[in-house]
Amino acid sequence: MKVYQYDVMIIGTGIAGLSCAIKLSEKGLKVGLITREEDPLMSNTYYAQGGIVYLKKGDETFENDVMAASSNTSYLEAIHQLTLKSGQALEEILLEKAKVAFATKENGDLCYTREAAHSESRILFKGDFTGKSIQTSLLNYIKDKTIHPNIQILQAHTAIDLITPMHHGHSLNQRYGTHQVVGAYLFDQKNNQVVKAMSKMTVLATGGVGALYLHHSNSEGARGDGHAMAKRVGANLINMEFIQFHPTTFFDQSGHRRFLISEALRGEGGVLINSSGTRFMEKYHKDLELAPRDVVARAIVDETIETRHDCVYLDISHKNSDWLKERFPTIYKYGIDKGADITKHPIPVVPAAHYTCGGVATDIKGKTNVKNLYAIGEVACTGLHGANRLASTSLLEGLCWGQISAEDIIEKISNQDLYPDDLIRDWELGSVRPDTALINQDMLTLKQTMWNYVGLKRTVMRLERGEAIIKDLFYETNRFYRNAFLTDKLIGLRNAVEVSAHLIKASQRNKTSIGCFYRED
Repeated sequence: MKVYQYDVMIIGTGIAGLSCAIKLSEKGLKVGLITREEDPLMSNTYYAQGGIVYLKKGDETFENDVMAASSNTSYLEAIHQLTLKSGQALEEILLEKAKVAFATKENGDLCYTREAAHSESRILFKGDFTGKSIQTSLLNYIKDKTIHPNIQILQAHTAIDLITPMHHGHSLNQRYGTHQVVGAYLFDQKNNQVVKAMSKMTVLATGGVGALYLHHSNSEGARGDGHAMAKRVGANLINMEFIQFHPTTFFDQSGHRRFLISEALRGEGGVLINSSGTRFMEKYHKDLELAPRDVVARAIVDETIETRHDCVYLDISHKNSDWLKERFPTIYKYGIDKGADITKHPIPVVPAAHYTCGGVATDIKGKTNVKNLYAIGEVACTGLHGANRLASTSLLEGLCWGQISAEDIIEKISNQDLYPDDLIRDWELGSVRPDTALINQDMLTLKQTMWNYVGLKRTVMRLERGEAIIKDLFYETNRFYRNAFLTDKLIGLRNAVEVSAHLIKASQRNKTSIGCFYRED
């Protein structure tokens, strides 16, 4: 069996994983960046439109804004950490090293915009494709071998399971040592084989779980792989019921992934109207279209029910046409392709699953409760977002905790040795060829179940119905998985079913509507 060896293995190539890799590489550590995608550009970071918060000294309202958006449920120490360290991380990594070309004024000064629940303009952006700009710039910087000769990117390699001697060792005696993660089994999609990747430290940076839902704004890889792998080795998952739905995605029938209509559109003056042409947010919140996301998303659902219409409309056609094309080029082009010109007419929008506020529980440095395992970015939960995330803090969180976790790893890794790979069992591939049609249908069933029963509004009866369906999928998937020849889709289905079951349990335990979690009963 082929074996890779790293000082640190990072699973995921979004802003969190790339930020972490840069810091580690600068200290001479050998880093493995693992992605299931053929192109490491593809991540939730790539699809982020709005922007990234840039905190400067003297910003006295940010911490209050985070806390208010979360309905006073955020972890204050995590907010302090972000406030203290993120500005320097942004300047050093994004501005100085990766040289991200954020929007600037004619004099060269950075432009700032404002989004929902922010009390002032503090968000950097690049048109309406900020995430794409950041992701591209970071990857170009990392791929420069004159700067980072010790970073290896493994593309089209799907992480199957984290390796622990307790579970995967040859000897019974290996069960008695310290429970620790020593690497991961990876499925090489191109060669249809499993490889071992051994590492002194392992970092999960796999993103969220939005793709568990029928309609979402994430990459299809956001199916809970990191959450499921962490759970299977004994890491704690917390706050998983808090799934933030973005209020405005383009309403069409093109597929499960819906095109995001950035909150910045509302920040720049866009207004929501129903099918009768009536502006309606004044009925729901004093901040109108810039109310917290959960409020706006539920208001849109209520309006569609009241008007018996499939969607509502977002109107920014009152703004200057040339300015709109320059400020929102991606949204403008997408609308034109779909027959909806934002410069002339309101565009149809609906909510979609967008962000996972909970995740793998970590301390303030990104460490989980399992030795040598870290989690950063959307897969992790430091408590920063509480029950609801403040707009444009997700990219900043990934950037910041990529740096924080790297600093902690650098401090501790000299005391850690690579675990001998010959003491870990090779993976035994099954012989039963999976039926792609069955896997696709099971995943569709899962997505529909999560959307209909574990969505924006949840009830006892909906959750019970969802639990019954997911429980059946869980049994059937795991029964088949034991003897199946692996594919990326089968690995994803297994993980998605496991995380969905956990999300439903978390929703059943929580009886209180708060933040983006809403119990209709």
